[in-house]
Amino acid sequence: MNKYPSWLNALVLAILIAGCLLALPNVYPSVSAVQIADNDGMPFDEAKLNEFVRVVEGAGVTPETAYLQDGRVVIRFDAGADEDQGKAAERLRDQYSRQASVAMTLAPKLPEWVRDLGLSPMSLGLDLRGGVYVLLEVDMESAIESRLKLYEQDFSERLRAAEGRHRVTLEGQEITVRMTPDADLEETRGIIERADPDVLVIDGADGRSLTVRMTETQIQDRQDFAIEQNLTTLRNRVDELGVAEPLVQRQGVDRIVVQLPGVQDPNRLDEILTATATLEFRLVDLSGDEPGSRRYPGRDGEAAQVLKRQVVASGDQIIDAKSGFSEGQPAVFITLDSAGGESMLETTMNNLNKPMSSLFIETKRETLMRNGVEETRTIKIEEVINTATIRGVFKNSFQITGLTPIEARDLALLLRAGALAAPVYKIDERTIGPSLGQDNIDQGFSAIKIGFLAVIVFMAIYYRAFGLIANLALFSNLVFIVAMLSFLQASLTLPGIAGIVLTVGMAVDANVLIFERIREEITAGASPQAAINSGYEKALSSITDANITTLIAAIVLFGVGTGPIKGFAITLMLGIITSMFTAIVGTRSVVNLIFGGRKLASLPV
Repeated sequence: MNKYPSWLNALVLAILIAGCLLALPNVYPSVSAVQIADNDGMPFDEAKLNEFVRVVEGAGVTPETAYLQDGRVVIRFDAGADEDQGKAAERLRDQYSRQASVAMTLAPKLPEWVRDLGLSPMSLGLDLRGGVYVLLEVDMESAIESRLKLYEQDFSERLRAAEGRHRVTLEGQEITVRMTPDADLEETRGIIERADPDVLVIDGADGRSLTVRMTETQIQDRQDFAIEQNLTTLRNRVDELGVAEPLVQRQGVDRIVVQLPGVQDPNRLDEILTATATLEFRLVDLSGDEPGSRRYPGRDGEAAQVLKRQVVASGDQIIDAKSGFSEGQPAVFITLDSAGGESMLETTMNNLNKPMSSLFIETKRETLMRNGVEETRTIKIEEVINTATIRGVFKNSFQITGLTPIEARDLALLLRAGALAAPVYKIDERTIGPSLGQDNIDQGFSAIKIGFLAVIVFMAIYYRAFGLIANLALFSNLVFIVAMLSFLQASLTLPGIAGIVLTVGMAVDANVLIFERIREEITAGASPQAAINSGYEKALSSITDANITTLIAAIVLFGVGTGPIKGFAITLMLGIITSMFTAIVGTRSVVNLIFGGRKLASLPV
């Protein structure tokens, strides 16, 4: 009785070894490092790695090691070598600013054999590792305005194609359609409603016009889209910069939180995160009198251009953009999606030897003092950066010039990462030093140690040998939690540490139930072997019910919670799963090995 088959004991041992291996990288500390990522997203090779190392050594700095990680170069320094890190980053930026993004960060001091196995430590949140915290506000009015402008252009083109000229104007959040004398009101209404059946179409007071508005549902949907699109775009931008373990998430109705653990140099991040730069490609209006045409200034004193209203292709249709040089000039090489490519193909086929311009659009917010009161206003910059004559037919791929090397690099990054659906503005930024993060780590793990030791002492005294087995399971449980966090690369935060502390207390609940049941069976006259068997079998339902209900609560917390709540819920869920395994299967395996299959006079429980 109470004997596990050999294969099951071997499986338990294999799981324990795997857990220890996955948790091993967390034993090693993090040190100063420089991470280098290609601006065009291309992976670096060993030759480039050696080149970067030579440049760093040329600055009088000797790195501790350098290696490739996910196509990026990581150059690591000895502990406390912050000055060397700064020198290396400065030299690399001076020499490779056009080609690569250089970020000062922290990297785990892992042996090469651990890296070769693909193992990495668990991700630490901003409150533990230190780094940069940025709170962004999404300009919801601009999100609605951009949608209304698309409606304005779409309605104008449809009505012009169907009935001739109409006057379509956008004022505030209303589109007014004024009809020509020969136009039919109901036919015009039908064209607009077929374009979008959800818009609200109202008769004008003069009987010869229509007013079009977005419904409240459409406005809400557009705002949600703006937030979700901006989340995706910001994540892409952070990934392009090569920042490790970023967190980008929504907060409230119109705000986005960006946390960049380990980042020590936030200067360039401001420009990239809040930049709203995008491009529109439009034909030049040579006659200057087409409806909707408008004059746009040129860049750096270049002549202004009158551009047509219709947009041939826009930034949200760009699927790839790379910076480089064409005929000795900085250039951005553009690749469009299928819709943009078809539009560009049709335009170039029908407009050979005619000029087309690249219109650069950027939205900024500036603060100024007026009559002693601080005011904030939004500025929209629209300027022509390039005008070229269409000499041939092209579709998805082409290039633009007229930029400085730095502008070409940054614009390529922004276009490749995607355009923001609405401008974002920084309303808060905090830099948390790694010393504060280390203090938080030390205090958090001190709480784990104290709780762990208190439980160990109690179990050893109260349940004797069985208590020692439970302590072994408790230690294994902590190892498994750390292993799962490392394997899933889930971020450990201060609330997550609180979840681990709670798990330490909860993990022994199952063993307490089992051991008390064994005591009851012995008191009732059962043999030691029968008591062990009954203790585990009869306590199983109670253990399962208690853990499943707690797991359900943790899942709900993870589903509806944000930030700190999610961090707590993740470690709680993992702790429940691992504690059930260690308490039910792990301790039973050890008990069976020690006490199973032999005649016992008593049990040390």
